[in-house]
Amino acid sequence: MKQNDSLRAIIWRDAALHLLDQRCLPHQHTYLALHTAGEVADAIRSMVVRGAPAIGISAAYGVVLAARTAYAQDAANWRTLIQADMQRLAQSRPTAVNLFWALQRMNALFPLLTGNPEAALEAEAGRIHQEDLDANYHMGDLGAAYIPADTAVITHCNAGALATGGYGTALGVVRSAFSAGKLQRVYADETRPWLQGARLTAWELLQDGIPVTLLSDAAAASLLSTGEVSWAIVGSDRIAANGDVANKIGTYGLAIAARYHGVKFMVVAPTSTIDMSLSSGREIPIENRGKEEVLNLNGQAVAAPNADAWNPAFDVTPAALVDVIVTEKGVIEQPNAEKMAALMGA
Repeated sequence: MKQNDSLRAIIWRDAALHLLDQRCLPHQHTYLALHTAGEVADAIRSMVVRGAPAIGISAAYGVVLAARTAYAQDAANWRTLIQADMQRLAQSRPTAVNLFWALQRMNALFPLLTGNPEAALEAEAGRIHQEDLDANYHMGDLGAAYIPADTAVITHCNAGALATGGYGTALGVVRSAFSAGKLQRVYADETRPWLQGARLTAWELLQDGIPVTLLSDAAAASLLSTGEVSWAIVGSDRIAANGDVANKIGTYGLAIAARYHGVKFMVVAPTSTIDMSLSSGREIPIENRGKEEVLNLNGQAVAAPNADAWNPAFDVTPAALVDVIVTEKGVIEQPNAEKMAALMGA
């Protein structure tokens, strides 16, 4: 464990998956114990757990629970019986490619297993979890090397320990830069409509003693105009083969403002987030969520009665606006299709 690294949102303990309920933060710190794949799928869909790497890890543990149920029902035919739960997990969120990557990796073990598959699948899910944490430590150091001394950065949504197996992607860079004495302050967009920046990022950084200032999403461009911020650092839910990046809605606008004001833009994500089957961001499926998330806040109506709302959960930032993509396999500056192919080929 590194410095400034106290949080774990995903815990496998006592043969169950324990997820920190992120819908309740920052006011309640509550873990839910999940014992079935259906419960895991519901938790992913309802935002108990969110963030692409965390969704993938949770789904992997969901496969363990699905195998337990299927094997108990019919030991000879568990591979057939498990497919319904695999489908349910796959349908829980459409944009984060880590979900499908994790399910495919778990599924690849099925033909190799004999007898009760639970122990082998539990070990594989644990490896996925540990590999993500190790990747985050490495990406944190790689990204921190780009951060100048005595600076501030801005981030959008939450790409920290809460969104991963631990330490974080974008916030992993923040943690490493802060530990190195480079970083003076983090500015966090509030990130409407789920307020991940306000509820999660600000809370998470404060747990580890990292100075954070919250701002409304609409204030980001004005902040960048002051010259105080040197980098915008975000995570990603899916990166296309040309370097286009899907991330929480509002990331695209932040990237445009950063480019205009000469602020560098960094994306931090493991290679499990890269989808080489999609040639560009235009092919990334964007999840549209219910309009009530925009029209209401904490269960209270905030809009005019009968108003409609558009609520895409993600947007796509073109590769041309990205200065650096940091992965556990290395860093790509000014990403394009050729550089992405070279990284993934390696």
